[in-house]
Amino acid sequence: MGKRSRQRQKNQNAGRDNRDTAGWGAGYADIIKENKLFENYYKELGLVPEGEFEQFMEAMREPLPATIRITGYKSHAKEILHCLKEKYFKDIQELEIDGQKIEAPQPLSWYPDEQAWHTNMSRKIIRKSPLLEKFHQFLVSETESGNISRQEAVSMIPPLLLKIEPHHKILDMCAAPGSKTAQLIEMLHADMDVPFPEGFVIANDVDNKRCYLLVHQAKRLNSPCIMVVNHDASCIPTLEINSNGKKDVLFYDRILCDVPCSGDGTMRKNIDVWKKWTTSNSLHLHGLQLRIAVRGVEQLAVGGRMVYSTCSLNPIEDEAVIAALLEKSEGALELADCSADLPGLKWMPGVTSWKLMTKEGQWYTDWSEVPSSRHTQIRPTMFPPKDPEKLASFHLERCMRILPHHQNTGGFFVAVLVKKAPMPWNKRYPKLRKDSKLSSSAAHTGGSKEAPSPGDTPHLPPEGSTEKVEGNSQEEKVAKEADEMPEGASVGQDAGAKPEGMCGPPPSKKMRLFGYKEDPFVFLSDDDPVFTTIQSFYDLSPDFPKLNVLTRTHEGKKRNLYMVSKELRNVLLNNSERMKVINTGVKVWSRNSEGEEFGCAFRLAQEGIYTLQPYIRSRIIRVSVEDIKVLLTQENPYLSKLEDEAHAQAQKIGMGSIVLKYIPNPNNPGEPQCPIQLCGWRGKTSIRAFVPRNERFHYLRMLGVEVFRDKQGLGQKRSDGEKDGKEEAEDAAEKDEEQEEERAADKETELDLENGNENGSSESKTDCGDKETSS
Repeated sequence: MGKRSRQRQKNQNAGRDNRDTAGWGAGYADIIKENKLFENYYKELGLVPEGEFEQFMEAMREPLPATIRITGYKSHAKEILHCLKEKYFKDIQELEIDGQKIEAPQPLSWYPDEQAWHTNMSRKIIRKSPLLEKFHQFLVSETESGNISRQEAVSMIPPLLLKIEPHHKILDMCAAPGSKTAQLIEMLHADMDVPFPEGFVIANDVDNKRCYLLVHQAKRLNSPCIMVVNHDASCIPTLEINSNGKKDVLFYDRILCDVPCSGDGTMRKNIDVWKKWTTSNSLHLHGLQLRIAVRGVEQLAVGGRMVYSTCSLNPIEDEAVIAALLEKSEGALELADCSADLPGLKWMPGVTSWKLMTKEGQWYTDWSEVPSSRHTQIRPTMFPPKDPEKLASFHLERCMRILPHHQNTGGFFVAVLVKKAPMPWNKRYPKLRKDSKLSSSAAHTGGSKEAPSPGDTPHLPPEGSTEKVEGNSQEEKVAKEADEMPEGASVGQDAGAKPEGMCGPPPSKKMRLFGYKEDPFVFLSDDDPVFTTIQSFYDLSPDFPKLNVLTRTHEGKKRNLYMVSKELRNVLLNNSERMKVINTGVKVWSRNSEGEEFGCAFRLAQEGIYTLQPYIRSRIIRVSVEDIKVLLTQENPYLSKLEDEAHAQAQKIGMGSIVLKYIPNPNNPGEPQCPIQLCGWRGKTSIRAFVPRNERFHYLRMLGVEVFRDKQGLGQKRSDGEKDGKEEAEDAAEKDEEQEEERAADKETELDLENGNENGSSESKTDCGDKETSS
């Protein structure tokens, strides 16, 4: 988590550095939580129920409670919940610090299956109690291994309202840092018995460096169904897929449109917003938000759902965008009624009237009142529709605004749109889909072949329509200039590339003008010699999808092998010129040259074991709870340390990579009731588990073993200035997890085996190097 924090700090202004040098929390006292413009604005708008405004402002000044979410798709989510409730929460309930009773964490009433919890414990309190320190270490470790996510409560709402099913094709338009993306992935994997769900998530972000943070978040979930791409969401390319031998346009079943916003709903955690907030922020962002939303609904399948959300309370960024979108859609979109979808969640219905204020305090209630000198900042789409009948038909009251004082959360806005028909400007140009190479890349964007005027966006209603999506600020000029080209060409264009003179998708090299150069994604052929030894060594079943295996190099030895789902393979193969892919797939094998003499040069990788294991028919050792304890607390135990059944199986298997498999016994409820699969290595006389440190701790906790790291054993963090360029971005995101896999755990890590295991004093290590071939 520290690495991600450093990355965020670098993107902030220099004033942040001064606060950091003064120690944790220092400097924030200098920021007075007062902003008269903010108070006057929201008082006048009347978004807060009468008599509650003081409560609202009081809540905004209070620190935000910490919230955690247990990842829902892994089969051991219930075990994590059981561990939290029985081991940590019970102890905390009885705890008193400085004579004050500690408030135990509580489940969020509206989140399904008690999978999300909130707590008011501060870092100061945590430092005062060893018991709370253990709880904190538990959260950190489980977060790193992907079993728990620390995520703001309101941020969890949009994915729930999307109603994801495993077959859905999903686009997350502005995905970084990735907490909502993680939720989407979890929902795809609702059935853990299906290694490759039919659906997938394409997670996009315009910021190249933030894409690497996104990769890190997604990688914790070890899914073959996620792809991270780097584009401007307002002109994200239309993709093609191969459907029954024919080229077809990719439409998404679900789209998450969590747009950039002024963030005044985050004042409780982002203290800087208090002094920086002004009404100009929303005026500058409205146009961009509307363009992103328009681009989203264009790519949405008919019958699909798109969630539009912001962490802003401002109607200019919220209802105004939704109203403009509904007006342009001419009935193709409608707001869904989600009032019954999250029972227990308190929210305010969307408003149908609002007005606009400049930073000087000048109010406007209608576009006709705006002087021409303000027309570059204020646009017609920022005001409510004038026609009362049309306004009523939009049902803006179906939007949901969450106010901080109602449930001790941040502020948030969310609206769910359902697409009933193609967008009108797409409908009028059906022939574009089958025309030249240009139009195939422009499919479903519609549009005339004449370049739009400077005030227009790339995805306008067609010529002759009076509707326009306007740019609204000086900051948007760059985006508009990039969009001033035939619409079909613009959607194949990477953000920032120069469009002049182009009449189709740019060459692939244009994709790499910004950000870092990515290694290629190369799918292995059916007859690749790599498969010969892998197939026989692991006895892969005939239905193993060989064609879904890829590597990241054209030439030389393949270091790692990854797998993607069949549907993502389809997307990758048909859109290499259209999109900039940052990362995809889950690692399933790593090269181990020492293993070549035992029959296979590739060992299994723990990240992909749950994806791969259903296809492996040999080299599997069934282990017990006691066996797992031995394997995870000793570096290189002798085979004789295993119980009789596992020992006998191990004796029959030759040296090399193995699967260690635990199958739960329903007749013994005291043991974990979920399957556990670990990668291992059978040496000459010993056996070891190849499991990263935090995952090792995770499994031990599930087995009832207390794991606690001695503070003195914690290593020093590297200073921020040591790396730059691609190295820095990849380091910040821990992109190369191979290093983590091969690094031994700190020797000072102490494992206290409460169950009296004979290995209680052993040190946990994760030296998963490739060189251990014998004891």
